[in-house]
Order: sequence, then structure tokens, then C-alpha cells
Amino acid sequence: MLTSRPLILISNDDGVTAKGINELVRMLHQSNDIIVMAPDSPRSGSAAAITSQTFVNYSHVHHEKGVEIYQCSGTPVDCIKLALDTVVPRIPDLIIGGINHGDNSAVNVHYSGTIGIVLEGCMKGIPSIGFSVCDHNPDADFSHTIPYIQRITQETLHHGLPKGICLNVNFPTNPPYKGIKICRQTIGRWEQEWCKCKNPRSNEDLYWLTGNFTNYEPEKQDNDKWALEQGYVAITPTQIDMTAYSIMEELHKWKLD
Repeated sequence: MLTSRPLILISNDDGVTAKGINELVRMLHQSNDIIVMAPDSPRSGSAAAITSQTFVNYSHVHHEKGVEIYQCSGTPVDCIKLALDTVVPRIPDLIIGGINHGDNSAVNVHYSGTIGIVLEGCMKGIPSIGFSVCDHNPDADFSHTIPYIQRITQETLHHGLPKGICLNVNFPTNPPYKGIKICRQTIGRWEQEWCKCKNPRSNEDLYWLTGNFTNYEPEKQDNDKWALEQGYVAITPTQIDMTAYSIMEELHKWKLD
């Protein structure tokens, strides 16, 4: 690793062999040193989960000039914690999660292992970005994301991010993209989330997580869902502090003492 080049730590929740993370490395390694520590298999939906009841381990899987890749038996957040304590030679200039196969707009940020990575980096005081594409196809085409990812990464390295703030970047399904929109998180929720079926051997009821997302504000043009549906790359600034300041004064009026 060259101290004169930015150092980027990358992880994901689709696993170390996923196309998205390997495309991300190819996009960025010409101008940056890259260390990858990613789960050894998919961990989608793991959010900010950590492993606390058993051990984790990691192994080195690839080396080339300016790139080191490791796989870890733990969660995406485990990967970041472990990499920072073991294989990263200095504090990274940037932490990136992705490129995720599937979008992380609206309330999906609360479930996403990709965003778990980003929030962990942010809590460590390191500028952090999550990149996701609205395409679950394992062989998704990431080529149209290249200039956007390179530019967003470059600008973040140049300007930095305020303490406690990270970026959640989502790409629409169908390129070419119309441009970039700086957005807020869409208000909505998942409904009808379980599909019931029968175990063909035991006849017991089984449930697969599925669901339909209900957008409570489809006409609002300042949110990430609207931007993605209109063909824009959506950048949503996201913060660690989840305090609902707007209700603090009201709570002081309650008879809680």
C-alpha cells in the first residue's frame, strides 16, 4: 500500500464473490489503494448486526498491486470492525459499502447490511458511502455507474463529510441516468411481508419473506423513490444521530417524573 494514495476499505452484504463488489474494486483501484474485507457468503438484510456469541475468522483470498482482498465468516459490520483492527495499515480515507445488488432507498436503509457498513464507518469517524443498484440480478450491468461512482468517490475524498454524516447512493434500474438528485428518504412501509407455503416432507407451514412496498408520498419530488423512478441517481445524506429532537420539548411536558 502506497501512503501517497488514498486508502479505501470496502465491504458488502452480497459476499466477497459478488459481481458488484468486484466491479467496484475495478472502478477505483487505478487511483486508490483498496482493501476489501467482505463476508464469505451473502448476508443481505443483516443491517448493523454483529457477532457476539461465537468467534469469527478471516482469510486472505487475493493480492495484486494496490489491492488486498479478504473474506470473513462474520457480518458486514464484523468485516469493518475486524479489518480496522487487523489488516488495515492506517486509518482509511474512505469506507464504501457495495455495490449492492438491489436498492437501499426509503426504509430499506434500516435493514441493509450495505448501509450497516456505512454507518459503522461513520461511527468510526471515517467518511463513508453506500452504493446500490436497483437490480437484484447477480450478473447486473454496472458499467453505467462507473463515472458516477468515480466522481462521487473523488468529491467525497476531496471535501470529506461532516461528523456523523454518511452518503446513501442508489442507482435506477434502467440506464442511461438523467443525472443526480440530492434527496431525502421516502416515507413508506413494507406490507404483506410473508408468503406462506407447505414443507412438502412434513406438511408444516413455512414462510418466505417477501412483501410490497407502499409509498406514502408518490407525488413528492424531493425523495429517493421519486428520483429513482424518474431515472435519476439518488444521493441521500444519512446520519448516525437518530434523536427525534422535534418531540423533546413535548416529552418534557409529560408527567414522567
